[in-house]
Amino acid sequence: MGMFIHELDSSWIDTPFWQKSFMVADSATLSAVLKTNIRNATIDTDKGLDVLAELAPSAAPEAKTPALVVRTPVRKPETVSMHDELGRAAIIVNKSRDAVFSMFSEARMGRAVDVKDAMPLVEEITASVFRNQDALIGLARLKSKDDYTYMHSVAVCALMVALAKQLNLSDQETRDAGLAGLLHDIGKMAISANILSKPGKLTDAEFMSVKGHPEAGYKILLEGKGVSEAALDVCLHHHEKMDGTGYPHGLAGDQISLLARMGAVCDVYDAITSDRPYKQGWCPADSLRKMAEWSKNKHFDEKVFQAFVKSIGIYPSGTLVRMESGRLGVVVEQQVGKSLLLPKVRVFFSSKSQTYITPLLLDLAGAGLQDKIVAREDVAKWGFKDITRFWLGEAAALVH
Repeated sequence: MGMFIHELDSSWIDTPFWQKSFMVADSATLSAVLKTNIRNATIDTDKGLDVLAELAPSAAPEAKTPALVVRTPVRKPETVSMHDELGRAAIIVNKSRDAVFSMFSEARMGRAVDVKDAMPLVEEITASVFRNQDALIGLARLKSKDDYTYMHSVAVCALMVALAKQLNLSDQETRDAGLAGLLHDIGKMAISANILSKPGKLTDAEFMSVKGHPEAGYKILLEGKGVSEAALDVCLHHHEKMDGTGYPHGLAGDQISLLARMGAVCDVYDAITSDRPYKQGWCPADSLRKMAEWSKNKHFDEKVFQAFVKSIGIYPSGTLVRMESGRLGVVVEQQVGKSLLLPKVRVFFSSKSQTYITPLLLDLAGAGLQDKIVAREDVAKWGFKDITRFWLGEAAALVH
């Protein structure tokens, strides 16, 4: 007790701590550390107690110097199936939501944000997205109206990483994009919770308060520790539009950075596909269609938006579709390197007999399959209460 943990020799998701570095200030924290399977830890003796002198090896390096943290490249993880990634992604989503809640709550109380606490989240989300992006992005859509702001931040982080991957950005740019997505809405902590959760139409004064969140967030991050220029920029400018009609500065065209243009697309997509206090979320495919119209009107960068569509698919995972056979199904997973028109679909309902059928996963890119998607369908029109179980399976219940 009294030691300052600089780093635990373990993956972030394998520990009960959301912060990478922390003080062992009480017996509960000490007990939590000892109950893990971790065998090694690096301590910072400038910030806490050293090991006992009689236990310290005589040839030990100078204790005042913490070990260097070597970052592994984000492109290391091998791709896996959605089925194989869902369980791991659920753990990451839960832990990320809790961590963002803690971080944003501290910001609401006026405490400085420390980026070193956020980077383990970004790196775990990034690794999951590179293994299989449909798993984590899909689970991050399972927001309640109460935790929207926090889960929205996790979702935008994942979408930014997926888009960075599609744009072939460098490892560092990908990390910057993920961190920017995670922190882009922190300015909402300066807005009354009653306004954020209001189910009805906002008054003009309330709307102006909400529009102030980019500048409020910029100020919060500016006072933080180690916040990159990229994160500051995206926080301040993710509501700018290519035609100059956005806010807060009315920037246009090349005045808006690439990451801020990416942030604008990812932020809007997750916002309009999510259930909010004042409206139900739109179907993913319909959302893309609407965003395509806005893109033509110069709201978004056309090239960035096209890359985004390639990233998540013409029929994004979670879209209800009608097959040529008359069966209805939900898009489960995109197929990397294959046509955007050929995702994996789990059919579960016959429109001809108007009855549920035994769920069957169709690989539309598979050899010999005669069926194909002919249209998007409206979930509400068919009265389906929960198609999530056909899309995300048991993993959906793990997100809480």
